[in-house]
Amino acid sequence: LKEKQVVFWDFDGVIKDSVLVKSVGYEQLFIPYGESVVEKVRQHHKTHGGVSRYNKIPLYLSWAGEPITADQVQNFCSQFSGLVKQAVIDAPWVPGVREYLQANHTRQYFVLMTATPQEEIEQILHALDITHCFREVYGAPTDKATVVSDALKRLHCPLEQALVVGDSETDLSAAEMNNVAFLLRRTPFNQDLQKRIQGSSFEDLNF
Repeated sequence: LKEKQVVFWDFDGVIKDSVLVKSVGYEQLFIPYGESVVEKVRQHHKTHGGVSRYNKIPLYLSWAGEPITADQVQNFCSQFSGLVKQAVIDAPWVPGVREYLQANHTRQYFVLMTATPQEEIEQILHALDITHCFREVYGAPTDKATVVSDALKRLHCPLEQALVVGDSETDLSAAEMNNVAFLLRRTPFNQDLQKRIQGSSFEDLNF
């Protein structure tokens, strides 16, 4: 991590311990549709942490037997934002990460990429007073693999000088598709990923 010029950071589960917050939010949305739907939602979110709500909610609506219209998806996304935004802000920091960002953001080039919608992640970063730590910020619907590819070309960064820090399949895929190193943040939600990845990983950044 300290050796790389350009570091791409995921947010939920990597900077803030907020993956559970998102899971609870999805579950609350679908409680009216019964425990079997809630359980499917819970399991899907657990294994697809880095996927945008704009992809998840249409799927969950189909399980709930609801019509999948643009208005309905937007309505559920808005409700979800109302349930989780403040909870994400209030969630615990991943130990050591805020300190690392603040200590190194002028020495290294930090890019944030997340499945959280653009406007919402900008509001969250502002509330947490860490906007200045990132040279670039990308939320949904921007694709993470595209973020990495475009930034590396624009910055003329050698592949060996780049790193993706994440906790989900989406983050790993963004690294693999661009042939850059991946650093896994281990969480209770990505145990399958932990078994598959042979490279570096961490639980906290308290050196």
